[in-house]
Amino acid sequence: MAAAVLAAILFLYACMALGGCRKAEEAPETRQEETGDRLQIGLSFESYVIERWIRERDVFVSTAKELGADVNVQNANGDVQEQIAQIEYFIKKQMDVIAVVAGDCDALSDVMKKAKDAGIKTVSYDRLINNSDCDLYISFNNELVGRLMAECFLEYAPDGGDIFMIQGPKTDGNVHQIRKGFDDVLKGSRLNVVYEANCEGWLAEHAFTYVKEGLARHRDIVGVMCGNDDLATQAFRALSEERLAGKVILTGQDGDLMACQRIMEGTQNMTAFKSVEEEARLAAEYAVMLGRGEELTGITKTINDGTYDVPYRELLPVAVTKENMDDVIIKGGFHAKEDVYLNVKK
Repeated sequence: MAAAVLAAILFLYACMALGGCRKAEEAPETRQEETGDRLQIGLSFESYVIERWIRERDVFVSTAKELGADVNVQNANGDVQEQIAQIEYFIKKQMDVIAVVAGDCDALSDVMKKAKDAGIKTVSYDRLINNSDCDLYISFNNELVGRLMAECFLEYAPDGGDIFMIQGPKTDGNVHQIRKGFDDVLKGSRLNVVYEANCEGWLAEHAFTYVKEGLARHRDIVGVMCGNDDLATQAFRALSEERLAGKVILTGQDGDLMACQRIMEGTQNMTAFKSVEEEARLAAEYAVMLGRGEELTGITKTINDGTYDVPYRELLPVAVTKENMDDVIIKGGFHAKEDVYLNVKK
């Protein structure tokens, strides 16, 4: 009898443990537990493929926490339908604010409108979600990013020549803005885009393949414009295999450590640096303001999302080269000097 009772107790504990595991597996990712009456913010990232997003996630969460808000962070891992489901989850949980780094700036329009119709404040974080009437768009001037890259090409190739454009996905609205700025500056110059490609999901390994493919068609080029520094890293690999690294212009954006190292080594010319920590901090501060019904400060512009004029907090990128690396990146605390100069001979 005692053995039967013991067996029953063990079976009960096993069921409870199994149920607990199943519940944990089904629970969404979260960076901060929801507690009491604190302001609740849902933050959805398309993916963490790009280096900067991990850094921004942590700054956003810590800033919001300091201001008295809890943040539920979701990562869609590059799956658009998963990101829609995450936003639906936030709506169901009745979040006060939903901030989204969109994977597809068109596909999320309806679900973001649904959130707004439910009385939830919405933020397009870094990428403008089209036709969604968000309460705020915060990002860098992406046309200026393109202009800075193009100006670099004009400086290093004043006589013109053929260039490649290795860009991010067409579903990212920032990609089109960057392209516009790039084209505007090069208009009338003797620089010609002879090969271009878009890397779906910002997957950097595609850039290696595309550069190799481009070089098989057009060997005599003066440079490669890359949509960000991750893509530039793979473009650099391809150029190195063809013994062209350091002989042609290479540009990117974001100020990634490897890009900064290449700039100091002489194999990348510039990166359009964006103070992403500032963007994350401001995004969190604005999210808290929206959740509390406070007036947004420092907003002087709007941007049209295709249907609506959305309040726009514009931040400005900086072209970082070998000449201003110390002032912008190192003194600014973005990367340590010993890391940036790691491969530079003393």
